[in-house]
Amino acid sequence: MATEPGAEGPAVPSLVDRYFTRWYKADVKGKPCEDHCILQHSNRICVITLAESHPVLQSGKTIKSISYQISTNCSRLQNKVSGKFKRGAQFLTELAPLCKIYCSDGKEYTISSCVRGRLMEVNENILHKPSILQEKPSTEGYIAVVLPKFEESKSITDGLLTQKQYEEVVVRRITATTATS
Repeated sequence: MATEPGAEGPAVPSLVDRYFTRWYKADVKGKPCEDHCILQHSNRICVITLAESHPVLQSGKTIKSISYQISTNCSRLQNKVSGKFKRGAQFLTELAPLCKIYCSDGKEYTISSCVRGRLMEVNENILHKPSILQEKPSTEGYIAVVLPKFEESKSITDGLLTQKQYEEVVVRRITATTATS
């Protein structure tokens, strides 16, 4: 069957849109526009990424380096998970820092977990090529993977925003910014 040139069928959803539910945490730790995105899979695993409005993803920002060294005694790179019961995984609270992003303009951003659970893995690829954090934040540029406790898997979204609620927050920010200028 021939189709007209330029006629397109329905858009096929991306892998992320098909298998993950997007949740957002706006203004993490009270810092304006420092928003995080949590991609929750149906098996309850959560992938922590940066939201589209995060300052690191805005044009003109260049990432100088990324560090999973949280303090002198705590490095997320030391996380070693093994076995069915995920022994050795570091336990995270909602506000636990995952990594620090250093930009060429001198700004530093601390990325938080936003969900309680065990740290399954961190994305070591962004250490070697920080630009993928900006180029593909929802796929290869993710920050970490967290597994919430089974009992808490339903309640982890309490306090998080849906895609629609988050878009409303972003629109309110834009209108507030344009109204003050």
